[in-house]
Amino acid sequence: MSTVPGAQRIPLGVEIALAYLAGAGTFVLVALVVAGIQSDVPIVIFGILLLAAVVGLARFEGVAYAVPIAMAGMLAYDWYYVPPIVPLAIPDSANLAELLGYLAVAVVIGELAARATRKARASEAARAQIADEQAALRRVATRVAQGVPAQELLAVVAEEAGTLLDVDATRIIRYEGEEEIVDLIEWSKPGYDPASFDRARLEGRSVSAEVLRTGRVARIDNYDDVEQKLAFVRGLKIKSVMGAPIVVEGRLWGVMVAWSATEALPVDAEARLTDFTELVATAISNTEAGAEVTRLADEQAALRRVATMVAEERPAEEVFAKVAEEVGRLLHVDATAMLRYEPDRTATYVAEWTEQEIRFPVSTSVPVEGDNVTSRVFRTHRPARLDDVPGATGPTADVARAVGIRSAAGSPIVVQGRLWGLMIAMSTQPEPLPPQTESRMGEFTDLVATAISNLEARSDLAASRVRIVEATDQTRRRFERDLHDGVQQRLVSLTLELRGAEAVALPESVDLRTQLSQVGDGLTGVLDDLRELSRGIHPAILSEGGLGPALRALARRSAVPVELDVRVQQRLAERVEVAAYYVVSEALANAAKHAHASVAQVRVEAVDGILALRIRDDGVGGADPARGSGLIGLTDRVEALGGKIAVASPAGEGTSLHVELPVEVA
Repeated sequence: MSTVPGAQRIPLGVEIALAYLAGAGTFVLVALVVAGIQSDVPIVIFGILLLAAVVGLARFEGVAYAVPIAMAGMLAYDWYYVPPIVPLAIPDSANLAELLGYLAVAVVIGELAARATRKARASEAARAQIADEQAALRRVATRVAQGVPAQELLAVVAEEAGTLLDVDATRIIRYEGEEEIVDLIEWSKPGYDPASFDRARLEGRSVSAEVLRTGRVARIDNYDDVEQKLAFVRGLKIKSVMGAPIVVEGRLWGVMVAWSATEALPVDAEARLTDFTELVATAISNTEAGAEVTRLADEQAALRRVATMVAEERPAEEVFAKVAEEVGRLLHVDATAMLRYEPDRTATYVAEWTEQEIRFPVSTSVPVEGDNVTSRVFRTHRPARLDDVPGATGPTADVARAVGIRSAAGSPIVVQGRLWGLMIAMSTQPEPLPPQTESRMGEFTDLVATAISNLEARSDLAASRVRIVEATDQTRRRFERDLHDGVQQRLVSLTLELRGAEAVALPESVDLRTQLSQVGDGLTGVLDDLRELSRGIHPAILSEGGLGPALRALARRSAVPVELDVRVQQRLAERVEVAAYYVVSEALANAAKHAHASVAQVRVEAVDGILALRIRDDGVGGADPARGSGLIGLTDRVEALGGKIAVASPAGEGTSLHVELPVEVA
């Protein structure tokens, strides 16, 4: 154990008494030796030996004994060897008082010198200790500044602290809630190998529990007195132990523990250990800040990818699958799933993701029953978690248990104020999911809600457009039928009656016959115009003969020569045929009215479930759908059926129209 050299080892009074006795004994010893030797050489040799003894004593035992012994030896030489020589006998009272006085002065001088020496040694030791501590802290601080990985940094801190404090072992522990601790790193002297652990419950008396309770440094000077010890230290030789809190940005993050196997820890050890925990806190704060930045960057990138798919109006199943994947990869979980709540209190798996041999029954519905994440979210409309899936109940819990799920967390998907479904993250590991799992999923479920809302809005809009187009077509058909069965038939009847009247008119009634003929021709013209108008409203041939005959009739009537190629062998759904007919009709009308084209090419074919129409003319080009020309209505009609329309009309190079409609066989 580290101690300060030169520290007081015996009481001051005892040391003075021993020094006095050593001086008196030396005086007697030297007196006897000097009195018994008559030759100078042995006397000199004895003096040298005495001097060596004094120097050695001063070196190893301190000057408190060396000074009285040296003074006593000199007095003995002076009295019994240097003339005038005093006879070897018990000193008289005057000489004895003088001798005792000399020894007292020698003891005082020796004690003062010893105290000064001890202070100097203690000061030097303290400076060396501070230098060692600063060097160790500097090495750790350098690693902190270099941003080394957290595990490597903690290992350096544990070793530096243990070596500096001269303890048998150190350990850095992180708190998990109020009841558990996690072992992050440990260091021990060679030959002393404390058992490591992953996590343990705080039970009984320990410095870890005391630091957690008080937030301050704690120590136990005699660990033998602790009756209920932590499980991982039972059987481990520990005499004294201390712990210093690791506080990261105002919160108690963990504790650094140091202990000795044989003797009590120094009184200043806690303060020195705290210096290291402050550096650990800084390193952890930096690491967590860096990890937070990285996490936010990854999260924003994932959200951006999902938002892009939402903005691109990708199909719902693609968006759901992408969200499940992004959440799984971002949270580093074993599996994710998205479920939709149904009106009959069931939940349908609409998407899942995993990189393991875990599969969930997508498109399968299960009852929302029992106690599990799905039922908790359904009841509360709030995030929920379950750290013990094997103990859960209900169909979704059965599915999770079957694939080895141990813990799960779910976040609700709320669309326009109603609970639509939930997103679940799952783990097969023994430890539960991190506490922030639900909140991190929340941002993705918000995007999912937006996507679902947009999809529903688009679906409603598409359905509305289909209804409008179908209503318009029905109105056209009814109007065409009313014209054909009503006005046209009436005009035909009037024309026939007029021709009959003309036939029975008297030959000499030339003017009357002429007038009747003119009226008849007028009625015939009106009837032709009405038939043409009727075909524009809704061609009867389209309903009766299908798309091919209707387009051929349209090509024959076109003011622009048409090269027609129709490759459709079967009747299609009426609304598809009507849309295709009006696309070609409007394109040919534009070619005649605006493009001044000399020829138009029309190709219609059904391939792989798509009815493709390509219309091209050699006119002046420059058509802009935004400025009208009938293409806006066509766009609405085509998109209402789930189709696509594209117009290319560079100036001077003609106009081409490409339309794709999903095939619906009649």
